[in-house]
Amino acid sequence: MIRIIYTNSDGGARGNPGPGAIGIIVRENDQILTKYSQMIGEYITNNMAEYEALIKALELASYHSKEVTSYIDSELVVKQLLGEYRVRNPRILKLFLRVQKLQDRFDKIIYKHVRRDDKFQQLADELVNEELEKHGYKKKFPTG
Repeated sequence: MIRIIYTNSDGGARGNPGPGAIGIIVRENDQILTKYSQMIGEYITNNMAEYEALIKALELASYHSKEVTSYIDSELVVKQLLGEYRVRNPRILKLFLRVQKLQDRFDKIIYKHVRRDDKFQQLADELVNEELEKHGYKKKFPTG
């Protein structure tokens, strides 16, 4: 039986560009297999962070299965991966090509846009914010 793994990845930057972090949830259905977060740099855009998060999510998922569905809350990234939008930024293109290379690890990969109110996407977002705050980057505009 083929094991299908799901990832929820999120990346964010405070300042856009600014300090950036990623957060990833790797799961089998509702069972979380891995939670991961990391600072990724001081001069990062939100789009760069989203791609970096997806790259790490695919690396982590490849240890569990040859089939993965990746949930991403960046509609731009999903549309670029599906070929609906072109990648014009040279820095983003490098990350896009890294994703393309990682796809070789899988027999089947699906990219899906997910709303930010999805419970697993919220967990990935929380990991991003915890990582940034752990490194001293507080939210500029606290939310409700």
